[in-house]
Amino acid sequence: MPPPTTSPPPRVASPTGALFDLKGHTAIVTGTSRGLGQYFARALAKAGADLVLTSRSRESLVSFEREIKSLGRAAISVELDVRDQQSIERMVEAAHDAFGHIEIVVNNAGCNVRKPALDVTWDDWNLILDTNLRGSFFVAQAAARHMIPRRYGRIINIGSVTSVFGYAGLAPYGASRGGIRQLTMSLADEWGKHGITVNCLAPGWFRTEQNKVLYEDKEWLGYLCDRIPAKRPGEPNDLDAAVVFLAAESSRYITGQTLLVDGGISTGSTRATVDSPEIEPIPNTDSE
Repeated sequence: MPPPTTSPPPRVASPTGALFDLKGHTAIVTGTSRGLGQYFARALAKAGADLVLTSRSRESLVSFEREIKSLGRAAISVELDVRDQQSIERMVEAAHDAFGHIEIVVNNAGCNVRKPALDVTWDDWNLILDTNLRGSFFVAQAAARHMIPRRYGRIINIGSVTSVFGYAGLAPYGASRGGIRQLTMSLADEWGKHGITVNCLAPGWFRTEQNKVLYEDKEWLGYLCDRIPAKRPGEPNDLDAAVVFLAAESSRYITGQTLLVDGGISTGSTRATVDSPEIEPIPNTDSE
């Protein structure tokens, strides 16, 4: 009697396989002259995407464009001011003309002004909201005009832990990032039928040019780390997997969501117990 035949186990896609492969895709990343924007663009390029790099000054992108090309990816640099709708439309058209298609947008360009609420000026408010919120909407809108006919797109709006938490001294910034979270859900609801997912990637506390003065204060840094369950601030590369995941086929059934990459600070960040020595486990005295 011949031995019974068995079917081979189902193949499971490798994390480095098709579900995370961005080859043949074009990604626009706004605000790539420095900071987290460069890390997002670099991660997407390493996953196979071609890049459209943007900044208010093309000259500031020369060396980074060279770096992306050294990874074997095509890249162009385009001048962009997200506070200017015509600048947004020119950038998206330049991207489409260069590559013929746009699959991914990372709305990263942003700014902040740290002030007590009573000191915030009309111009401070407009600068932050126009850059962080209005700019993100109109970049997404312009890109979606090209995504909808192809019935495919991945829009990633960069939010913040301030999308879900309030912090003193960050009233306009928090309003803009909370708005990004709501905008993400609205666009996901509206564009899902066109094959476009829209999600918010919300970093926790990462050192950037905007906040580096805080990290130079050892007392404040100790206070911050005490509130983070992971007991450290974020490193830029902690965001690599998240941005690739949201840009790739791996996230095809995820939309309208806010993915917090924050070391756990959004769990509550306030101790609800009094510190005490660790309790030794009670030995098992049950008889066998």
